[in-house]
Amino acid sequence: MVKSMTGFGRALETAEGITVTVEIKSVNHRYFEFSSRLPRGYLFLDEKLKSICQQRFSRGKIEVSVLIEEGGGDQTVVEINEGYAKAYFAALQKLSASYKIKNDVKLSSLVNNPELFVVKKQQIPEETMTRVVLAAADHAIDAFIAMRAKEGERLAADVKSRCDTILEKVAFVEARSPETVKAYRERLEQKMRELLDTAQVDEQRLLTETAIFADKIAVAEETVRLRSHIKQFCELLESEEAVGRKLDFIVQEMNRESNTIGSKAQDIEIAHTVVDIKSEIEKIREQIQNIE
Repeated sequence: MVKSMTGFGRALETAEGITVTVEIKSVNHRYFEFSSRLPRGYLFLDEKLKSICQQRFSRGKIEVSVLIEEGGGDQTVVEINEGYAKAYFAALQKLSASYKIKNDVKLSSLVNNPELFVVKKQQIPEETMTRVVLAAADHAIDAFIAMRAKEGERLAADVKSRCDTILEKVAFVEARSPETVKAYRERLEQKMRELLDTAQVDEQRLLTETAIFADKIAVAEETVRLRSHIKQFCELLESEEAVGRKLDFIVQEMNRESNTIGSKAQDIEIAHTVVDIKSEIEKIREQIQNIE
């Protein structure tokens, strides 16, 4: 089943004291194009995210956004600034001895000196971060693909309906074309009678002229090819592969056949029908631009 190139997916993953939210969205594009929005310090995830997207998508302009929330208390470490503490305490002792000041230094008075402590935020290992982010990305991609598949079903139903309309128009052209030849023969015979002012006409010449006209406006080959293109087009819509580019090529061929039929049209009703066929083909072309 065909898939649309537009969609959105979102997933949240919590593990190892980390909460990761991944959002993925895309719009139609002729080729695969990837971009990511990552928090500062996590650019190493870009290539990994691109790789898993390439494995699951062949076309589309894809953007992945990652939000990372790290846990609070267990991620913070407070250490003593050993060198500073020794020097600070030694200075206090010297001050007490030099100026005969009672040394009543207490721990409660030391904690007000921020230089005595070093506050560090534990760095989450890259492997851990990668594992959690990619897990969230996988779930987001699953939701994203489900949405694209649903939109693809709608697109397929629409273009199939238009293909049916084209086939109805083609059937009219095929039925109308012989009538056009017959009408031409009758007009030609009437004109020959008027010009020659006689009830008798050259039957052989009439047949020759009619045959030339019939060959000139014959569209049987074009309608057969157009039907074949539509059949192949509908078969590809059932494929599990990415078929957007193939569909685009077939639509070009459908348009070429309709142009040829239009150039041969010598009948106003056929000409109008060809315009309708080309209009439907153009609408199909617009729709499949969004198929992967």
